[in-house]
Amino acid sequence: MADTTTSLPRNEDSLAGFGYALAAYLLWGFLPLYLKALAHIPPVEVIAHRILWSVPIAGALLILTGRTADLRHAITSPRMMGMAAVTAALVSLNWGIYVWAIGAGHTLDAALGYYINPLFSIFLGAVLLRERLATAQWVAIGLAALAVVILTVEAGRLPVVALGLTLTWGLYAFFKKRLPIGPNQGFMLEVLLLSPAAIVYMVHLDRAGTSHFLEGVSFDSWMLFGCGLVTAVPLILYANGAKRLKLSTIAVMQYIAPTMIFLTAVFVFGEEFGTARAIAFPLIWAGLILYTASMVQQARAAGR
Repeated sequence: MADTTTSLPRNEDSLAGFGYALAAYLLWGFLPLYLKALAHIPPVEVIAHRILWSVPIAGALLILTGRTADLRHAITSPRMMGMAAVTAALVSLNWGIYVWAIGAGHTLDAALGYYINPLFSIFLGAVLLRERLATAQWVAIGLAALAVVILTVEAGRLPVVALGLTLTWGLYAFFKKRLPIGPNQGFMLEVLLLSPAAIVYMVHLDRAGTSHFLEGVSFDSWMLFGCGLVTAVPLILYANGAKRLKLSTIAVMQYIAPTMIFLTAVFVFGEEFGTARAIAFPLIWAGLILYTASMVQQARAAGR
């Protein structure tokens, strides 16, 4: 596989890139069904297994692609380890919020968070990187902010789950782009940094007799072991798909997962939609249409 540390992605779409990205978004879209089956297990235990079982999968990929030297170089760089520690902390927080949200019946809030995320990302670009935004993009950000205000007024509090997912994933993506290492190596570095804490926590659960893992050959054990697959595989697929697609293509495809999460919340989990959400979600969708149209127009202009 090509890697961002050795070659720059070409500004064109490829069938392989579309396949990688589509597979990643579909897997993310079905993830709530998997996590709902683990709702009786504490979220921290689920996160520990997501971290630990991702290590062999990510490690095997690096061995197969011959990228282990990049990882060894990263481990000897204090600056890179510091940056990876930041991204690792952010992604673990994001996983924790998401796992809790699904189990606690806040799947609609999770969908809202990931819908808002691209708008938050362009806002970060404008504030932190002084990027110039088109009028349509500012309008899109304003619509998202209005949706948050409506939900806050209706509930009497901020939509903490949605904003938590937006902030953690948006900041993770922001810092991840500045991590001077390929996406697969970066993911391996993150789970390696998180693994000691995960192992300590799992040992603690085992000694306390409260672990859900290896309690005989049980459904829970297999599901927890599978957390590595459902965590690592879509992230790896996405990282390799994004390099083979135009930014405008990814901008459109990124709505597949939250749309599937939204439909699952309403039609499978039976979560209440409500009047405030019936107003807020269309506002977000309108903002995303404006944002995507503006991005596609900018990409076409850059192509010319």
